[in-house]
Amino acid sequence: MRAAEQALIEFEIAVETFRVEVENFSRLHHQKLGPMYTRLDELEALIAEARAARSGDPEDLRRAREARAAVMPMPGVEELFHDWLDTDGLSPEASAMLTERTVRAPKRVRPSEEARRLYRELARKAHPDLAREEGELRRREEFITRVNAAYALGDEERLRELSAEWEAGPVPAEERLSESEELYARLEWLAERKDMLSGVARELEESAIGAMLRMAPDDPDRLLEEIAEQLLAQVSERESELAGLVQ
Repeated sequence: MRAAEQALIEFEIAVETFRVEVENFSRLHHQKLGPMYTRLDELEALIAEARAARSGDPEDLRRAREARAAVMPMPGVEELFHDWLDTDGLSPEASAMLTERTVRAPKRVRPSEEARRLYRELARKAHPDLAREEGELRRREEFITRVNAAYALGDEERLRELSAEWEAGPVPAEERLSESEELYARLEWLAERKDMLSGVARELEESAIGAMLRMAPDDPDRLLEEIAEQLLAQVSERESELAGLVQ
């Protein structure tokens, strides 16, 4: 049972680490590249309108209308709340706005090696799956929520503070081995939780952002820079094309 618990915790650490990277990549992608995509849409509309004005062709006019409509589409409910909600409910930005705290965005997709080391150590020590009674479970769940929030921001200082807090907290009661029926029940629960986490991991890997991260498993931050460089090149090409049409 102890081996199964440790294996599950290591799996949960891997899933949570990937979830943080997916959400950070999504947030930074929107923050850094959103204006470039908007500029490209605007240039596409201007080019289509310039061609339509030159030709007067009904098909060119239709394409111009479609391109212009794509620049400022009417947002749906999910789009309106995209930056306000994440897998844990309100996003850090939304919570900060509602509580008048300073908004803090992640600095990079993947937290530093030191942040990752601190996070893994804390998760292994304080994970709720190690709790044996309700009070201890609630204490661990509250604590690990704060650990996850600090890790998502790559906040090494906060992770060190949380490590010191955990070490100074109450010493968990020494584990007493359960009867065989309880051990089997615990193993069954661990297996069910592993199946649930496997589903979460699959959803993350199959998402659009997850697929992009798999393209650069060693340096996802560099992938953002490469996409930005490609978008800048496309913007330059469209601007040149537009200049040729309006001369």
